[in-house]
Amino acid sequence: MNDKEDGVTTLIEYVIVSGILLFLFVVVLLLVNTYLMQGPAETLQYNSFTDIGNGVSTRIVDVYSIAPPIGNITTKFDIPNDVAGQNYFVEIYSGETAADQGVMVYGNGIASNISIAGISATRNVTGNTTGSGMNRISYDSGGFD
Repeated sequence: MNDKEDGVTTLIEYVIVSGILLFLFVVVLLLVNTYLMQGPAETLQYNSFTDIGNGVSTRIVDVYSIAPPIGNITTKFDIPNDVAGQNYFVEIYSGETAADQGVMVYGNGIASNISIAGISATRNVTGNTTGSGMNRISYDSGGFD
């Protein structure tokens, strides 16, 4: 005998199972961006900012270590235009004491601070730049206005 309720039961079971699977799919879809894309991108940006800051700090120390007692010296250098498709900024900052100078690389809510080792107690360093274009480090024994 064919029971007419068998068809309805199968349909309801199909709708319930499909609804649960659709709900789980939406939850997974929302979490994929956060855990599989955004987290690694932020880690990449932080590590890249640290590398860029170390490179800028090293270049500053190099220029100031060969700086003449009287005169000036200028060098140009290039850093990546963007990191993970995002623009960023490089800023030389001064802390409470002369030894607290450093390079801060930041963008997209992520920042990395790197100390300027070697010269920060003897020379005052200031300036900022972005990743785009050529960048320049200058030293003048008479100072800048």
